[in-house]
Amino acid sequence: MDGVTKIVIIGGGPGGYEAALVAAQLGAQVTVVEREGPGGACVLTDCVPSKTLIATSVRKQALLDASSLGVYFSGGEDGDVGGVTADMPLVNRRVKELAQAQSGDIAARLAAEGVEVVRADGRLVDPQRVRAGDRTIRADVVIVATGAHPRVLPGAEPDGERILSWRQLYDLKELPEHLIVVGSGVTGAEFAGAYQSLGSEVTLVSSRDRMMPNEDADAAEVLEEVYRRRGMNVMGRSRAASVKRTEDGVVVTLEDGRTAEGTHCLMTVGMIPNTAGIGLEDNGVRLDKNGFIEVDKVSRTSAPGVYAAGDCTGVQMLASVAAMQGRIAVWHALGEAVQPIRLATVASNIFTDPEIAAVGVSQKQIESGEIEANVVKLPLATNARAKMQGFNDGFVKLFCRPNTGIVLGGVVVAPRASELIFALSVAVQHRLTVDQLAHTFAVYPSLSGSIPEAARRLTSPLSVDI
Repeated sequence: MDGVTKIVIIGGGPGGYEAALVAAQLGAQVTVVEREGPGGACVLTDCVPSKTLIATSVRKQALLDASSLGVYFSGGEDGDVGGVTADMPLVNRRVKELAQAQSGDIAARLAAEGVEVVRADGRLVDPQRVRAGDRTIRADVVIVATGAHPRVLPGAEPDGERILSWRQLYDLKELPEHLIVVGSGVTGAEFAGAYQSLGSEVTLVSSRDRMMPNEDADAAEVLEEVYRRRGMNVMGRSRAASVKRTEDGVVVTLEDGRTAEGTHCLMTVGMIPNTAGIGLEDNGVRLDKNGFIEVDKVSRTSAPGVYAAGDCTGVQMLASVAAMQGRIAVWHALGEAVQPIRLATVASNIFTDPEIAAVGVSQKQIESGEIEANVVKLPLATNARAKMQGFNDGFVKLFCRPNTGIVLGGVVVAPRASELIFALSVAVQHRLTVDQLAHTFAVYPSLSGSIPEAARRLTSPLSVDI
């Protein structure tokens, strides 16, 4: 295969397998080195399993809330909602089976495109050679997409039984009676809400003033209010110092000396990149102080011919970003036309109930004076479809430039906000104006109708932040 570019990808998650598919379609000879299987941790232990569990919890919560719509359940010991319980062995079996099925679909797609998958640990021997188990594979281009793993807090090491990382949850034989979640970032908020809806008593330990301190403050406030109303104990300004097992549970000791007791503890205190011990720094790949691979806008590392994509780079740790980084790496390496990644156009979603989706600039950037923008916030409770479905919590927030009306971003807090945000993503990506959004038809009644309604409020010369 003289003249064919040989690409070796270390890691089979979204950054790796999406890069492999593009490279194969462009005629490269592609090998993916992945220890766990196609899809990597994202599909097998992290994103796909967690969102499957959350989908189950949302269904159960909808049943619990059905009485507000006039639907009641008979039987059981819980009155109107008797009999609505979660069979956790069945739930967890479905979670694992779905993850394996998704991995199988990815494997079939890679095989159909002629991509070789090697089940082994990968290590960079030099910028043109990768060690995969007992093989050494030569490459013209190497893409490192090794992902990240859960951070372990000293004094709170997971044991897989009572003290858990989120990768160990799906081995539990029963629903935790009282789950203490340490860490109130996105992952902690998602799991705390899911297990509360499934039936656990939940305590959320947050080291900051509020949940999800790096997200939109209005959105976080709505979610915390919902969680508290459903019975969650949210402990703010409470940094965990240690977690110890007891005879039948756990005790979480906080830095101020207070304690919280439960049956299980879930640790969600960040991610560590999988970059140690795989030959990166020995071959000129520069890492930052936290161990993440430094890359430029087209995914190049500091070593010639070596690119990187995904969570190991620390660039907005989202599957969609990892996939785009991988594609961009291939396009650049093979000499295709390529545009550098634009993080300002990345849409993100927090899979809580309600969901929180955002794209573009943030309220924080506007309030700090970094960006000048007009803002409108339209409560979801004014939406006719939301009223019909009994959704009272949430809003649509829209940001635009004061003079031109160009849409700069927005936040949606609503059921399936992950679907609703796409309209705003298109607007941000293509620099549409609020006037164009305002003149676009939406179905009536629909949750999406709140987007052009918010835009209409911003087209008024008297629009102010409300």
